[in-house]
Amino acid sequence: MRGRTITRRDALKATALAAGAVFGSPLRAAAPEPGVVTPALIAAARREGKVSYYTALELGVAERFGKLFEAKYPGITVRVERSGAERIYQRIGQEQASRIFAVDVANSTDPAHYIDWKRNGWLAPYVPEEVARHFPAEQVDPDGMFATVCAWLEVIGYNTNLVKRDDAPKSYADLLDPKWRGKLVKAHPAYSGAILTATFVLVRDLGWPYFEKLGLQRVMQVQSAADPPKKIQIGERAVMVEGNDYNLVLLQQQKQPVEMVNPTEGSPLIIVPCGIFNSAPNPNAARLFQSFMFSSEAQQAFVDAVAHRSFHALVKDRPGRTPLSEVKLLKADPAAVLAQAEEIKARYAKIFGV
Repeated sequence: MRGRTITRRDALKATALAAGAVFGSPLRAAAPEPGVVTPALIAAARREGKVSYYTALELGVAERFGKLFEAKYPGITVRVERSGAERIYQRIGQEQASRIFAVDVANSTDPAHYIDWKRNGWLAPYVPEEVARHFPAEQVDPDGMFATVCAWLEVIGYNTNLVKRDDAPKSYADLLDPKWRGKLVKAHPAYSGAILTATFVLVRDLGWPYFEKLGLQRVMQVQSAADPPKKIQIGERAVMVEGNDYNLVLLQQQKQPVEMVNPTEGSPLIIVPCGIFNSAPNPNAARLFQSFMFSSEAQQAFVDAVAHRSFHALVKDRPGRTPLSEVKLLKADPAAVLAQAEEIKARYAKIFGV
């Protein structure tokens, strides 16, 4: 499994690095006409009766949207297949190679996966009407193969019962202070696509020597980008090196003792694309589900219910939250992430011994 993934990535290195654009170079002349939800589409989706949704979003988040879709379109069941982005990527690659066509719609926290899937011809062009009308062009594949369904930031966080505000780290550089040795937690890029992206931008901006120094801090390693906020919440560690900002927002709503910090060097921006597969066993239900996920209704739910970010122009952000336009963002080039992913995972594992 691992060998096959490395080979596929290695074969794409040259073309991926040459792509240059946010979502890779176009393979078609133009995006398709916007997909409209019609009674005929709904009827066809109901005849199929189900949609298979592979996702790297947290299980509770994915199931929430599955339930919302099922309530809006009775008679269609959403089967959620949730795992870390890198495992979702490996699973889809294995299934496609074995001609097991099980996935209808997938989203990943690693946009580089879509460059690979697109170049393999695995994605189907479909642009929901609301994507065409209300999403910025940079969040939509130029050929209509996928678009950004939600986003968030990776931030530093700390337990306010264990760390005073004035003593809290303000930057990634601050995390190298000996006082944090044995008190830090972070997630692993071999499991989490969000953390792979965060690692990429930090290596790019700070260099591997930064991680080598961080590796001396006896950092607790967990899998998902959603795990560090939970570790600081319960006081198992005082500070998280990085983790999803939305988890901290939701914990703060529950009056939990956590606080977030946008590092002075910048906060990695995590975008989560979503797309339909050419081999989807339920193509009509897939198009209906894709349209639902990008609807103003679902996009507002991403913001209100689970504290994610939306690029839908009609969606209102959470009151009091700093808009992305006022945050120093560290943005990744998915093509470069694709080319360097295996090297990043291997070098990271060597430094941290995991």
